Amino acid sequence: MVHFTFASEVFRWKPDQAWYFATVPEDVTDAIRSLPLPPKGFGSVRVRVEVGASRWETSLFPDSARGCYLLPLKKAVRTAEELDEGATAHVTLTIRDV
Repeated sequence: MVHFTFASEVFRWKPDQAWYFATVPEDVTDAIRSLPLPPKGFGSVRVRVEVGASRWETSLFPDSARGCYLLPLKKAVRTAEELDEGATAHVTLTIRDV
């Protein structure tokens, strides 16, 4: 299994939308891109995530504007971990398809 740990600021996709994300740092993004992963829709990567006591499965999505992957943070996790916009999320990712 391949694991990555990082900290990232929580941000809202657009001010009028409810989608929140954490940016996967460039070095972690580069390491993930170097893995022999099967192709997925939109270039997504299936992961298991840990933030605090919360654990869930989701997919990372590439963001061409930032040049990095984005980790979606669902409301239940943000609420449980008290992560508002601008907070720092401490993330552990496990790549599911390696």
